[in-house]
Amino acid sequence: MSASVLTAVAWPYANGPRHIGHVSGFGVPSDVFSRYMRMSGHRVLMVSGTDEHGTPIQVQAEKEGLTARELADKYNRVIAGDLQGLGLSYDLFTRTTTGNHYQVVQDLFSALWKNGYVVPKTEMGAISPSTGRTLPDRYIEGTCPICGYEGARGDQCDNCGNQLDPSELVNPRSKINGETPKFVETEHLFLDLSAFIDSLGSWMGTRSDWRPNVLKFSQNLIKDLRPRAITRDLDWGVPIPLDGWSDQPMKRFYVWFDAVIGYLSASVEWARRTGNPDAWKEFWTGDAQGYYFMGKDNIVFHSLIWPSLLLGQNGAGDKGGEPGRFGTLNLPTEVVSSEYLTMSGSKFSTSRGTVIYVGDFLEEFGPDALRYFISVAGPENQDTDFTWEEFVRRTNFELANEWGNLVNRSISMAHKNVGAIPKATALTPADHELLAQSKAAFETVGAHLRRSRFKQASGEAMRVISLANKYLSDQEPWKLKDDPDRRDSVLHAALQVVQDANTLMTPFLPHSAQKVHEALGGTGVWAAQPQLTEVDDLDIPERSYPVLTGDYAGEQAKWESTPIEVGRPLQKPSPLFAKLDVTLGETGPEWAPIVTS
Repeated sequence: MSASVLTAVAWPYANGPRHIGHVSGFGVPSDVFSRYMRMSGHRVLMVSGTDEHGTPIQVQAEKEGLTARELADKYNRVIAGDLQGLGLSYDLFTRTTTGNHYQVVQDLFSALWKNGYVVPKTEMGAISPSTGRTLPDRYIEGTCPICGYEGARGDQCDNCGNQLDPSELVNPRSKINGETPKFVETEHLFLDLSAFIDSLGSWMGTRSDWRPNVLKFSQNLIKDLRPRAITRDLDWGVPIPLDGWSDQPMKRFYVWFDAVIGYLSASVEWARRTGNPDAWKEFWTGDAQGYYFMGKDNIVFHSLIWPSLLLGQNGAGDKGGEPGRFGTLNLPTEVVSSEYLTMSGSKFSTSRGTVIYVGDFLEEFGPDALRYFISVAGPENQDTDFTWEEFVRRTNFELANEWGNLVNRSISMAHKNVGAIPKATALTPADHELLAQSKAAFETVGAHLRRSRFKQASGEAMRVISLANKYLSDQEPWKLKDDPDRRDSVLHAALQVVQDANTLMTPFLPHSAQKVHEALGGTGVWAAQPQLTEVDDLDIPERSYPVLTGDYAGEQAKWESTPIEVGRPLQKPSPLFAKLDVTLGETGPEWAPIVTS
């Protein structure tokens, strides 16, 4: 029996629309993986939502003249709509301001507290002198006291990877307005990460097949783990279910703490909405596998902190304990982290003014061109620079000239000469070789996709497409009018490869895959798309919100080579991908949905 698979996708922050750098890390890779796993017969639960708590939401809300909740409502809808347009096949894309999420966060915290993995501690907290508001660690920059990097954040140095406290930074400054923070003494609850060093180390030692950038980075940090605050002085967040804390209006869980628990809370919410409240357990216990997708700036939260929370909830940290309400939960099977998608050598950044928004991109180019570019040329193993020239080249020469041309000319010739999928009478060695290469690609491409090696997988699928184009050029069926049996055999072989290649490309190009399926005379759904649905909050009366969900378990594409149906009627196809004819300026196309500082 195929293992159940949890695809846990990083939660986009709801303080603005997301840009293509975001979806290159968490969005497209997770969906390509999930679509392949479903096609291979696995039960998949793909969950995420918008991350909506914390000071940054409050800061942006003030800028826009909204309350924090109004801002979260606004961008939850924008982000969910963009992710639907990109075709990300979530079983549930929800949010962190639901009653369900609050309850799951509080229950997991209670297990950590009971097992002794949370301790009160006094620290120096950063306050904005001009507003009196708590400054989140990530909104404070300064020089790292360990490596001297001048752009270190208050929680972590991206240069050396070490965990930091804002008060440790040299020359700290607020990223909001540049002022020097005021540090005041305050009491908070801390996750005692030092109580997981041995258990984390033992578990990490079993993760030898992770991407090297994730594994080495994480292993180097284990021995230096220390307590980390999980509460903050603010009124926008999940309340703390603890005597002496629950009645303090300015004490809430730190946004990072409640956000990582969202993977579990979203799974619980999905189960409750199916009518089987225990259905989530299939994806969190026993032989289930869990894959977590994010950009590299979130590695430490998923490879060390989230596993620590799970170990503490399970009663399996260095202090022992008993499992909490959720029983014994699985730790991640793999943390699949991408590097940064950059532009002109700089990281895409809304705050720094270098950004191409997903919605703008989709409006101009549609989803599949972006999905393909991220898969074949994205930041899978190293930072990758996005250029308009490379995007246009990939779209025109690979999608339009190679794949689109193979589909169009194969189906057009069969439609013109036969009107249906032709019969193969006698296949030559060249025919057999092409068909064998096409069939063998399922194992090769599938092996890459199982390991989240998207560049290699898409490259192998495109190799089959190139072989088919060369085959047609060599066989020249348009010259075989006097030998219709041979012409039909060539077209039959070409159409078989078109169908095979369409299956191979479906995880990457689900929208165009549906079109190819229909162009080959197929009916019904080939690659299901997510639906945006308005739902009522399960626990808070008179509150509703949109969720992304879908039915991906029906009769759809399977990961296998299936014989084409001889005699199935064909219609003249429309072009699959139009060539881009754009005038590129210094910052991109003339329409240029880009903000540059």
